[in-house]
Amino acid sequence: MSNNIRMATVASGSSGNCIYVGSDNTHILIDAGVSKKRTETGLNNNDIDIRDISGIMITHEHIDHINGLGVITRKYEIPIYATAQTLDEIEKNKKIGEIPHGLYREITPDCHFNVGDLEVCPFSISHDAVNPVGYRINCDSKSVAVATDMGKYDDYIVSNLTGLDALVIEANHDVNMLLAGSYPYHLKQRILGDRGHLSNESSGRLINDILNDKIKKIILGHLSKENNFEDLAYQTVRSEIIMSENDYKADDFDIQVARRDVNSELVLV
Repeated sequence: MSNNIRMATVASGSSGNCIYVGSDNTHILIDAGVSKKRTETGLNNNDIDIRDISGIMITHEHIDHINGLGVITRKYEIPIYATAQTLDEIEKNKKIGEIPHGLYREITPDCHFNVGDLEVCPFSISHDAVNPVGYRINCDSKSVAVATDMGKYDDYIVSNLTGLDALVIEANHDVNMLLAGSYPYHLKQRILGDRGHLSNESSGRLINDILNDKIKKIILGHLSKENNFEDLAYQTVRSEIIMSENDYKADDFDIQVARRDVNSELVLV
């Protein structure tokens, strides 16, 4: 019998990110950017015990992705997987406290590895961090992915997101809201740049490139609190699908927006 794969967001947004992925036998987190209590509560709401987590995959060193890492790993001694450069930055970050070196596991983009029966496939992303990655997780014939915090995408990104059953994908900002908003010029340029974040429109275009008959769920993640709102992201992505030249329609897929303060329901594929 084929193994099931599950995915849920514990938190997603500029104030903190944590995503659960698991099979029938193995459970992991992607990022730990919210408190231990919040992480535990989000997992418990989907009947998952944090003590069953076998590893935490870190995408990059920004605080909204590692804020709870120190407390969680010291308490539960969960291994931390990240690129060498990201591990160095985590070690330098005094805010999260000291983490035992024995918990560090160095990974390399495009070098796949296994945690239990999950195949973890890190891939490089374009973001203003030292060596950031997204993650594709395979289990038997099922695949899910987390692709956020990237200023651009290309054929390499598309190839890593091809044939998925479900994904969390960034829809960070509405360009007009960002340009008209109160952020200083240099921050606006950073967000709009190639090492910043995907806009709603860019997210929709990327989704168009990877749509397939298998996809059960598309979760729009990492929305900006100041430069986006849920319905705008949702409608913009749907519009990009509707206007595209492919054969799919927006109603063919279950699209939802990840909440920054509430965990999502468990997606089972």
